Amino acid sequence: MHTSLPDFQMPNDEQVHLAAEGFRLLADPTRIKILWALLQGESSVACLAELVGASPTAVSQHLAKLRLAGLVKGRREGTFVHYSAADSHVRALLAEALFHADHADHADNPDRHDDHSHLHEPKAAASIG
Repeated sequence: MHTSLPDFQMPNDEQVHLAAEGFRLLADPTRIKILWALLQGESSVACLAELVGASPTAVSQHLAKLRLAGLVKGRREGTFVHYSAADSHVRALLAEALFHADHADHADNPDRHDDHSHLHEPKAAASIG
């Protein structure tokens, strides 16, 4: 059936592996919160720790994994590191995941009428922390 579709192409094994690894690393609520905060602007470990309710040590460990996956980047200024989301793809990925989660929640609870449109597209902001 799929072979009859003119533009159908399966992603290659490397693409699939890297995407799965990215999703695996995002399968943690603290990491999602960290990324969401970083989509608003640069931040320090201490500020992120306060925002997500985790210890600076735990946040540092999460950031190290997110950096290895290419989802976060750091900018060193002396001994201080400012973290940010790696690129616009991270913004799109996380915004869509949160938007989907909000819609899935509405499907399970149709009486809920909260406005979560702010989850679809985080605003770029000045530096945080």
